[in-house]
Amino acid sequence: MRSYRTLFRTPEFTPFLLSFAAFAAAQTIGGLALATLVFRATGSPLLSAVSLFGPQLAQLVGATFLLSGADRLPPRAILSGLALAFAVGTAVLALPGLPVRAVFAVVLLQGLVASLGGGVRGGLLNEILSKDGYVLGSSVYNMLWGLMQMAGFATGGALLALLSPRTCLLLAAALYVMSALVTRLGLTARPPRSSGRPSVSATWRTNALLWSSRPRRLTYLGLWVPNGLVVGSDSLYVSYAPGAAGTLYACGALGMFVGDMAVGRLVPPAVRPRFATPLRLLLAAPYLFFVLRPGVALSAVAATVASVGFAASLVLKEHLMSLTPDDLAGQALGLHATGMAALQGVGAALAGTLAQLISPATAMTLMAAGSVTVTLTLAALGRHEKRQSAVTGTRPDVLSEPAATD
Repeated sequence: MRSYRTLFRTPEFTPFLLSFAAFAAAQTIGGLALATLVFRATGSPLLSAVSLFGPQLAQLVGATFLLSGADRLPPRAILSGLALAFAVGTAVLALPGLPVRAVFAVVLLQGLVASLGGGVRGGLLNEILSKDGYVLGSSVYNMLWGLMQMAGFATGGALLALLSPRTCLLLAAALYVMSALVTRLGLTARPPRSSGRPSVSATWRTNALLWSSRPRRLTYLGLWVPNGLVVGSDSLYVSYAPGAAGTLYACGALGMFVGDMAVGRLVPPAVRPRFATPLRLLLAAPYLFFVLRPGVALSAVAATVASVGFAASLVLKEHLMSLTPDDLAGQALGLHATGMAALQGVGAALAGTLAQLISPATAMTLMAAGSVTVTLTLAALGRHEKRQSAVTGTRPDVLSEPAATD
């Protein structure tokens, strides 16, 4: 499947995207409003960054206990329920006089609930599309995420100039409700992809299975760590340029859109694996110049160029799927989504702490330098793995372990 026309003729692909679009718009508008609300109330770059990306830390807990549900629960019901839970939580965040502690309690609960979302969506996309359409469909999915971030942050920034953060949070809650309705009315009720009950033991066993292979471990780390460190830099936009944070986030989303379109549509499948390391380096390199404290215009250009590098996730997710059996696709993608979200939360907390001690600009540069170091290290380990496989005559991309059952 190499054309967008064929892709959009696939049944349920369009409502799947529309429901995600409403959810993503709610997340961006609500996240920017909450970060602004917390920064105005506390003046803290750390608390502002954690309010925007902190919920993702809670997803790590969800991955430990709940992730087996990604393949063992009906996807439509789970996605509808998640959207409604986020609607309720966002409406609570809009309550006047809510203490900061209570704000973070709600935010962490949202992150815990969200731990199922990435795996359920990823597994459902893998189910809706044929094998040859996965990368193109995944690129459209990522492009939509970039577009909704761009539109959401730009719209959120404009709304915050006209309305209060609490009003913007209520608008985000309404968008979550819309996402739930589109999911319920536009998608077919599918049975779970895997048999057995969701349980903590099933989650641990399958996570251990997925983590047991060195090639999969390196792939997961490549998806999580460089990305998480750069998102730590992104999380400081509000404190780095309080009046232009929406613009910087929108420019980053534009770069993400361009990168996903180029890699998903224009790069031939045989060539794609070669782009994994260069794209991850591109993701971090422009932030190395933030130590010079560039103005808003140059910062926007840097954010746009750097965010093209997020397309590395397409290449690495395609490789991950080649290492994983179909009945574990949801949990494999869910482990990726929750691990990535957790590392983004760690990155935001680390960057916020550094910004408190030094400055947002210097903290952004240090996070980018860390990302470059990790990418180069993982690339060297990957080359070593290939050399070992060539010597032993084994293929690192074959899954030899049996699928986990419950």
